[in-house]
Amino acid sequence: MTVEIWGETASGFEPVREAFARNFRDYGELGAAFSLYVDGRKVVDLWGGDARAEVGARPAPAVPWTADTAQVLRSVTKGVSAAAALHLAQRGHLDLDAPVAAYWPEFKAAGKERIPVRWLLSHQAGLPVLDVPLRIEDVLAWEPAAAAVAAQAPAWEPGTAHGYHPLTFGWLVGEVVRRAAGRSIGQYVAEEFARPLGLDLWIGLPAGAGARVGRLVDLPAPDAAKVGPNGMRVRPKQNVVDAYRDPASLTARAFAAVRTSVDLNDPAVQAAEVPGAGGIGTARSVARFFAALIGAADRHGGAPGERLPALFEARTLAEAMGPAVQGPDRILIVNTTFGHGFFRHGPTSPMASPASFGHPGRGGSLGFADPELGIGFGYVTNGMQPGVTGDIRSRGLIAAVRACLDR
Repeated sequence: MTVEIWGETASGFEPVREAFARNFRDYGELGAAFSLYVDGRKVVDLWGGDARAEVGARPAPAVPWTADTAQVLRSVTKGVSAAAALHLAQRGHLDLDAPVAAYWPEFKAAGKERIPVRWLLSHQAGLPVLDVPLRIEDVLAWEPAAAAVAAQAPAWEPGTAHGYHPLTFGWLVGEVVRRAAGRSIGQYVAEEFARPLGLDLWIGLPAGAGARVGRLVDLPAPDAAKVGPNGMRVRPKQNVVDAYRDPASLTARAFAAVRTSVDLNDPAVQAAEVPGAGGIGTARSVARFFAALIGAADRHGGAPGERLPALFEARTLAEAMGPAVQGPDRILIVNTTFGHGFFRHGPTSPMASPASFGHPGRGGSLGFADPELGIGFGYVTNGMQPGVTGDIRSRGLIAAVRACLDR
């Protein structure tokens, strides 16, 4: 499908625009935006397609994607939530080595009194599943969801293994932030990140902003994504397939921690604070946020840029990057590497270089920073293709960015 691409591309980054257009032409993109900051300067800011898309071709977009269209970020939100916790620690209001129960006494239940805060961030707490899944009303109310994760017994001995916490991560980290900061994680993000940096980035969509949000649509993977570089068909490993299909597996239970699937297109859900998957933002703001984590350093020469402040000091950046854990993941059934709250670049979660850290969102979106390359990367989409840690669309954009930077 040929879609008109809008926005701006700095000289030398034209291949990124072509890669973005290719996502619509070859890879089934419906509506999306991409932004890139290099050394504190915005060098790419693109958008196109249908913000309120539905499956099936239309002669024209029902609601064209605009410069200000925002999108549900899915698990990219975890990176924002983790940044809030690390920012609190940087200010001396949260000790990553202190027991979670020091801030949240109810968390002591079921033998969890010694779990440190950092194990929540590195997916080592053993709490990805809930014996009694949450109801939608629990998610909307916050307190019942936090109480449920506080009461839950670990699925493995904490600290002995790691496994991605797809839903519970948000309430675990969000409640610690709430207890330590005296305000909700949505308020913390708004007051400490979004307002100072001028971001359209929310955990808990404000009243009146709903019309700006694109509609998520589930899509099949394009045929091109099913073929590897050698021309052979790519097939997922059978043990991974089995883990997702078996309702009794930790994998299936972790992704079903809410009794009925959370509809992220529901205005009530978007207005609620769901810090594991429900953040909303523009690609421009995602890129600017991740660029601000590392600040501007003018690594590539030229005139000084906007000089984004560095939200993270060197020690905090080291905590974010880790690696805190690496190896077999009890939930994703592949090898993963995490810093404290962030995926690290690797085969499971490809980013720009070994220095990259960030977070993908299930279905396609991706945000990350790379302190060596000096970049903040933000890609958002409403076309939810299968996959938890990235797909052919974001990988094409990454490859184009690297090609431009390597010239």
